[in-house]
Amino acid sequence: PLVGGVVEDLRVELGDHVTKGQVLAVVRSGEIADVQNQNSNAGTDLAIANKNLSVAEDQFKAGLAAERDVVLAREELRKAQSNLGKTNKQLGIYGVDKNGHYTITAPISGFITDKNVTQNMQYTTASADKFFTIADLDQVWVLANVFEADIDKVQVGYKADITTLSYPDKHFTGVVDKVFNVLDPDSKALKVRIKLANPGYLLKPEMYAQVHILNTEKQKEISVPTNAVVFDKDRNYVLVYKSQKEVDTRPVTVTKTVGDISYVTGDLKPGEVIITKNQLLVYDELND
Repeated sequence: PLVGGVVEDLRVELGDHVTKGQVLAVVRSGEIADVQNQNSNAGTDLAIANKNLSVAEDQFKAGLAAERDVVLAREELRKAQSNLGKTNKQLGIYGVDKNGHYTITAPISGFITDKNVTQNMQYTTASADKFFTIADLDQVWVLANVFEADIDKVQVGYKADITTLSYPDKHFTGVVDKVFNVLDPDSKALKVRIKLANPGYLLKPEMYAQVHILNTEKQKEISVPTNAVVFDKDRNYVLVYKSQKEVDTRPVTVTKTVGDISYVTGDLKPGEVIITKNQLLVYDELND
C-alpha cells in the first residue's frame, strides 16, 4: 500500500479470481486527508495569488505601485501554482475519491494466492507487508530437482511429463525453460523450471509433482508398457512371444519410465511382440 490507514472495505478473499482494475480493498487514510487539506489550501492560495497579481498590475498601470511589486506578485503566483500541482499529483498517484478513500485495485487478472490484510486492520506504510499476491494461473511453472548425476541429461527446450498426487492418472506436458546454475548445498540437486499450460486451473500453487524429462535428442529407445517389465535378481526382463511353443526371456535396461510407459535398451527389436498379461506367471514357468 502507498499510504497508511484503516481498511474499511475488504472485498476479496484468498483464492478468489479477480480481473484487472477490480477493487480489492478500500482504505481510509489520515495521510490522504492531510494531502487533501494541503490541496485545498493550495487552491485557496492560488486564488489569492491571482487576485494579488491582478491588483498589483492595475496599480502599476495607474502609477500607484512599483514594478517590483508586480514581480513579487508573479513569483507568489508561480509558487502557488507549483504547490497545487504537487498536491494534485500526490492525489492522482494515490487514486483517491472525493471522500478521501484510497482504493487498492488489481494490476492484472488472476487468482489471489496470498493475502495479508483483514477487515478494519490499521497499518502504516512502514509496518505493512504486501496486501495481496495475484497470480495468472493460465500458465504455471513447475520447479523440479535434478540430481547431480543427471544434470547432463537436462537442457532448455526438453519436454517434460508431469503427474501429481491429486491427479495420478492425468499427465501434463511442459517444456524446460530455465536450468539454474547453482546446486542446493544440502541436497546437491539442481533446480530446473518447467513451463506448462494449466487448463481448467487444475494445477495449484505449492502442489507436489513428479517430473520426467523426455530427452530424445541423443538416441531413440524402444518403449514398452511398464507392467510388461519383470524385475528379478537385480535385473529387468521382458518376455518376447515367438509362438505358442516359444517365448524368449530377454534382459533389458530401463532407462526411464514416463507414466505407464518404460523406455528400454537391450536385446529387443522394434516390432517384436511382448507379453503384457500374466507375464509373472509365464516368467516363473520358464525360469524355475
